[in-house]
Amino acid sequence: MRTALVIGTGLIGTSAALALSQRGVVVHLTDHDPEQARTAAALGAGTDEAPSGPVDLAIVAAPPAHVAAVLADAMRRDVARGYVDVASVKGAPRRELEALGLDLSTYIGTHPMSGREKSGPLAATGDLFEGRPWVLTPTRDTDTEVLNLALELVSHCRAVPVVMDADAHDRAVALVSHMPHLVSSMVAARLEHADESAVRLCGQGIRDVTRIAASDPRMWIDILSANPEPVADLLADVSADLDETVRALRALQSSDQSERREGTAGIEDVLRRGNAGQVRVPGKHGSAPRAYEVVAVLIDDQPGQLARIFADAGRAGVNIEDVRIEHATGQQAGLVQLMVEPKAVPVLTAALRERGWALRQ
Repeated sequence: MRTALVIGTGLIGTSAALALSQRGVVVHLTDHDPEQARTAAALGAGTDEAPSGPVDLAIVAAPPAHVAAVLADAMRRDVARGYVDVASVKGAPRRELEALGLDLSTYIGTHPMSGREKSGPLAATGDLFEGRPWVLTPTRDTDTEVLNLALELVSHCRAVPVVMDADAHDRAVALVSHMPHLVSSMVAARLEHADESAVRLCGQGIRDVTRIAASDPRMWIDILSANPEPVADLLADVSADLDETVRALRALQSSDQSERREGTAGIEDVLRRGNAGQVRVPGKHGSAPRAYEVVAVLIDDQPGQLARIFADAGRAGVNIEDVRIEHATGQQAGLVQLMVEPKAVPVLTAALRERGWALRQ
């Protein structure tokens, strides 16, 4: 791939353009808002000048509801040898294109499984997709050359290609992305009118659950409008679990011992099923999840503290597998939770204590 046209210079489009430009591909940028394309060009994502002829690959980074129309326009103008889109829903756009009677041998639907809560070109980064799955949904009609161009795109973005059927992809993202986003938003909505005294007690748990609720509602309306049925089916299952959990909690208030036992059993059931589902979430680098031990370190909120901890762990020969930070309420301090292999715990704790760090047992 020597040339590309990115149509839509939001977070995903600009990030892909940055990655391609860094690999020497000549990238042309266009957007319904010319100022946004100019911003992406100023960031080094390419040029907002139109290509002089067909490019190797056109990348449509429009909202799902507009993907088919944008793709159809690009195909009719013959702007590229191959076409991909990067929308988070794959089945509906393809069916719309089929209904328009277009030749789809030059098109393949794709979806990079990466993003941020922020949107727009200023939120973009060339390493957004690095190490992340990038779904490709070829069909029997897909031209081999176009599939190879899509694979080259994924390679330039340092992502991991995953081949799926379009409708299977939509059911999968409903489960792992779309439904959880709505649940996160519903939990966060409970905070909107809560007493300030209660909100001040928020800890890392509520931050983890509500983090993705910060995303742009307009973008999510577009996504959910293109994939409503699988999401609704999943939420119906969640609703059934909620009804059972509410009944179990009410039973715990009963003066009848047998009802309290049933309530306890109901709560235990949902918690255990949650345990069973959580352990299936892929671990580091997409590998099978592994059990890590936590070494908790108390730190002051000052520049260089995290760098010092990581440097001290490195000197001890310990690899930090993951890290979480919990900030203390009302204090310029926090708790850094370092996740390490179990065998590394004694080595790390000894090294950190020797260097003056305060550890929490």
